[in-house]
Amino acid sequence: MTGDGTTAAHAGERPAVPGEPHRPGPVLSSVFHLPGAPDFYGRPDNPTFRDLERALSELEGGSTVTAFASGMAAISAVLFGTLKAGDTVVVPSDGYYATRSLAADRLAAFGVTVRSAPTLGPYPFEGASLVLLETPSNPGMDVCDLAAVCAEAHAAGALVAVDNTTATPLGQRPLELGADFVVASDTKALSGHGDLLLGHVSTLDDELAATVRQWRTWTGAIPGPFEAWLALRSLATLDVRLERQATNALAVAELLVGHPEVSGVRYPGRPEDPAYPVAVKQMRRFGGVLAAVLPDAAAVERMLSASRLASAVTSFGDVRTGIDRRAQWGGDDVPDGFVRISCGIEDTGDLVADLTAALGG
Repeated sequence: MTGDGTTAAHAGERPAVPGEPHRPGPVLSSVFHLPGAPDFYGRPDNPTFRDLERALSELEGGSTVTAFASGMAAISAVLFGTLKAGDTVVVPSDGYYATRSLAADRLAAFGVTVRSAPTLGPYPFEGASLVLLETPSNPGMDVCDLAAVCAEAHAAGALVAVDNTTATPLGQRPLELGADFVVASDTKALSGHGDLLLGHVSTLDDELAATVRQWRTWTGAIPGPFEAWLALRSLATLDVRLERQATNALAVAELLVGHPEVSGVRYPGRPEDPAYPVAVKQMRRFGGVLAAVLPDAAAVERMLSASRLASAVTSFGDVRTGIDRRAQWGGDDVPDGFVRISCGIEDTGDLVADLTAALGG
């Protein structure tokens, strides 16, 4: 068993062949010679997809992984691939707004009953076919007890899918805690450079894996080979990026807690946070995302205008620090001054000094 840094640096490697590249480049062809591989075509399969999926499987602990063009494509594969008219799904009322909208608008239109529940519960399990969880929740940073919720859902006859985007496989392994699926937007921290769209689904069940992969083939929700190659290259630094991001997030959380104009600071890795007792049991590391509330939208704008290092962005997990005032987009029940802060890999002292000055501290 190797450590996270070693696993990430070597994940997805092919066996060494003398004279071949140490790290193969992307395979951009959509057509392949048929002898020996009669079903091989660029939509259902590609050597670069396989390299990335093998790497992600190593990070996820040995599961079957299917890569997708985006996180929403991955979530859609689980929802539409496993649910049918007459089924019931439970989605997080405080999770990613696009997932909630997809369920409410499209699944309901296809005859699926959609229920919602906050990350902290209680969950309406009775009669459910699938329960979708997101922990830590985006953007509120609440954490649910995955092992307990999965056990209760299974007892009621429901499958469980966990959106693990915020944590990444190095921060949390929901499959080991009882989940049937892990879904993630690899656009975020996993690829981590703010320059591609990607997602994946992971499962230990061969039948569920086949269902998800068939959905990808039918819908064509495949990642581009170049994007898959970029993500594979980025995985090598995942461990060191997450380590710095988590250090920065804790330091920024402490800064904000001590500021008189900031309230509602949430970071699961802070011992005083209400999520910490559960998070410390199931998370292997706490990541770089935190939340806080400034007095109003104008205060957020002043902070962003004064900061040299943090930018206004609506994503997270980048190597550069980003701040998103979530209320401006709608869909989240948050105050106007609520911000989701995604800490980058800047030197901790520089980031704290910058945000201190930006807040007028």
